[in-house]
Amino acid sequence: MHSPKVLVVDDETYIVELVKFNLEKDGFRVIVAYDGLNALEMVKSESPDLILLDIMLPNIDGLQVCRTLKQDPSYNTIPIIMLTAKGEEFDTVLGLEMGADDYIKKPFSPREMVARVKARLRALKILEAEKAIGKKIYVVKDLIVIPDKYEAFMGEDKLELTPKEFELLTLMTSNPGKVFTREALLEKVWGYEFSGDTRTVDVHIRHLRQKLKDDSSFPVYIETVRGVGYRFIEGRTNA
Repeated sequence: MHSPKVLVVDDETYIVELVKFNLEKDGFRVIVAYDGLNALEMVKSESPDLILLDIMLPNIDGLQVCRTLKQDPSYNTIPIIMLTAKGEEFDTVLGLEMGADDYIKKPFSPREMVARVKARLRALKILEAEKAIGKKIYVVKDLIVIPDKYEAFMGEDKLELTPKEFELLTLMTSNPGKVFTREALLEKVWGYEFSGDTRTVDVHIRHLRQKLKDDSSFPVYIETVRGVGYRFIEGRTNA
């Protein structure tokens, strides 16, 4: 089986060389482009398995490249991870709205970058396999949730969740952006007959965050809505 091919698109040579070196060290095949127009040409000629795409590019910027590829049925399943500089939060949101699957902020550690690439390729394989047999799957950043199998992964690692933690996670990932009160979570996960108080929810959410390595002060996955409850932060979720 051939090694996955990654297209790295950035106009900064040292970034390209850093990414290329670390990906090749981990067994990936790497092709490179230094502007948006060349990137589009290489996608058509090389059919990469994943694209690492900088936002600020000559000729055609990364946002336009992303939108063009995601609107083309021939290439819209190729995972795109945007590379963004500090202070580009607005562009990051635009990238996700245009179909980008994830983003990494510069400066980033090579280890994190390689882990994100592996996680996204793994998620794509699982997603394709599950869709082929009609099962649902939810993918948000490095998190993969497979409800029918009671399995969840963070990147390459399988999460060891209790049944209630898994049910909480599945409920929230399947309803991104929706605010759940503690009472609603008690009802949906524990059932009408449960006689405990809402602190049970808080304890389970805290344990779930620990396993997701999610900082409650700067959450990536589960956000506290003060005085109300919790919601799963909206992102690229596939079913």
